[in-house]
Amino acid sequence: MPTVMAKNSRNVVAQMKSKMCLLSIINRSSCTSSANHHHRIPSMAPVARDFKTPASNSLYSTTLFTARRFHSIKAGKQSESLYTCDSNQVLDFPGGKVAFTPEMKFISESSEERVPCYRVLDDNGQLITSSSFVQVSEEVAKKMYTDMVTLQTMDTIFYEAQRQGRISFYATSVGEEAVTVASAAALTADDFIFPQYRESGALLWRGFSLQEFANQCFGNKADHARGRQMPIHYGSNKLNYFTVAATIATQLPHAVGAAYSLKMDGKDACAVTYFGDGGTSEGDFHAALNFSAVLEAPVIFICRNNGWAISTPTSDQFRSDGAVVRGRAYGVRSIRVDGNDALAMYSAVHAARKMAIGEQRPILIEALSYRVGHHSTSDDSTKYRSVSEIEWWSAQDPVTRLRKWIEFNGWWNDEDESELKSNMKNQMVHAIQIAEKTEKPSVADLFTDVYDVTPSNLREQENRLRETIQRHPQDYTPDFSV
Repeated sequence: MPTVMAKNSRNVVAQMKSKMCLLSIINRSSCTSSANHHHRIPSMAPVARDFKTPASNSLYSTTLFTARRFHSIKAGKQSESLYTCDSNQVLDFPGGKVAFTPEMKFISESSEERVPCYRVLDDNGQLITSSSFVQVSEEVAKKMYTDMVTLQTMDTIFYEAQRQGRISFYATSVGEEAVTVASAAALTADDFIFPQYRESGALLWRGFSLQEFANQCFGNKADHARGRQMPIHYGSNKLNYFTVAATIATQLPHAVGAAYSLKMDGKDACAVTYFGDGGTSEGDFHAALNFSAVLEAPVIFICRNNGWAISTPTSDQFRSDGAVVRGRAYGVRSIRVDGNDALAMYSAVHAARKMAIGEQRPILIEALSYRVGHHSTSDDSTKYRSVSEIEWWSAQDPVTRLRKWIEFNGWWNDEDESELKSNMKNQMVHAIQIAEKTEKPSVADLFTDVYDVTPSNLREQENRLRETIQRHPQDYTPDFSV
C-alpha cells in the first residue's frame, strides 16, 4: 500500500510540475514585490489578429482576449494614485484613465437640452441651408419615391383585403415609409437585414415582387414559407432578408452575431436590424448593444421611434431622451434622424454603413417618425390617441415631402404621378387575384424543412392529423390540400 501511495504522489507532483511549467510559459514575467509590497502586473500589448485566419490553438485565443481586456491595468500606478492628495492624479482603470475630483457630484439623469434631430429637407421638401448630406442621383431618388408610393398602395389594398376577410392579418407602414425605403437604399445587397414587422419597404427596395408579397399574405403554395407564417412575416434568403419573428427585439442579438461573422470572414458588408421604440424596453436590446460594442461588430441598429408601442406612449416607456442616448451608455456611436426625411435617412445610413465597416463598430440610429395607421388590423388606435393627433402627423407625410423635392429638381411631374399610381394599383390587384387562386400548401408541409429525416413523433402527428381531416371533412375548406 505505501508503494502505491508513493507512486500516486509522484504522479500528482509530476502533473503539478507540468501545469506550473505551462503557467510560467503563459506569464514568464512573474509578479515582483515592490517596496510597499504591492504586486505589479506587467502591461500586455494587444496582439494583432487576422480574423480571416483562426488562431492555431486555444491558448493563443485566451491570452489575446485577456490582453485586450486588461491592457490598461497597472496596479502599481493605481496604488500610487489611490494614496495621494494630488487631485491631478488619475486612476489607470480598465477602459481608460479616470480623473479624480474632490467634488461629490452625481451625473444628471438627463441633459438640459434634448439631442437634436438631423434633417436635410424642411416640411415643404426644400433643402435646408448649409445642410450636409450625401448626394442622391436622379435614378436613386426616383426609385425611392416610387417604392414609397408602391408601399402606400400595397398597404391600402392589403388592409382592405383583410377587412373583407380575404387574409387574416395585416399591419401598415403609413407614415414610416421613408425610414425603411431610404435606409435600404443606402445599403448594398450583401448587407444582412434583420427586420421587425414593419420593414416591407426595405424588402420592396431589394426586389421582392408584389406577387411574392401577395403569396405570403395569402399563405399559398407559392409562399416561400409555405403558409407557416402569419401575414407580413416576410423573409427572403436570396435577398439577405431574414424572416420576421413576431417576438419583439429577438432579432437584435441575431444581427450582432451575423455582423461579427461578417467581420471574422473579412466581408465588405454589415448587418442592419430594425425595431420600434417598444423594442428598446426589451432585454435583448440592451444585450445586443453591449454585445456589439464589446465585439466591435459592424452592425447598424435602426430604431423606428414612432411614439407608440401599440397603445403605450414613449412617455410611459422611459424617462431618457428617447433611444439615442442609450447608445452612449454602451459605447455605441449614435445619431437622431428625422425619419420623415428620406434624404436625411439615406445620408445617415450611408455614413453609418461606412463607419460600421471601415471602423468595425456598431452604430445606433434613432429615426423619429409616427405611426399614422393603426398598429395592425387587430387594433383601433383612436381608443388611446386623439384623431387630431393622427391628422396632424398625416400632414407630415414623408412621401409628399420627397415628391416635392424631386419635382423641384425636374425629375417628376403630375403625369408621372398619375401613371405610377394607376400601374401600381393594377399590379397589386392582379397579384392578389393570382395569390387567392393559387393552391394552398399540403398538410405535409407542416412537418418539413426542419429535420433531414423526419423523427417518429412527427410522423405520428402527421398521421393523426390526416385521420382527423378524413373524419371531419366539414371542418376544413374545400381547397385544403391533404
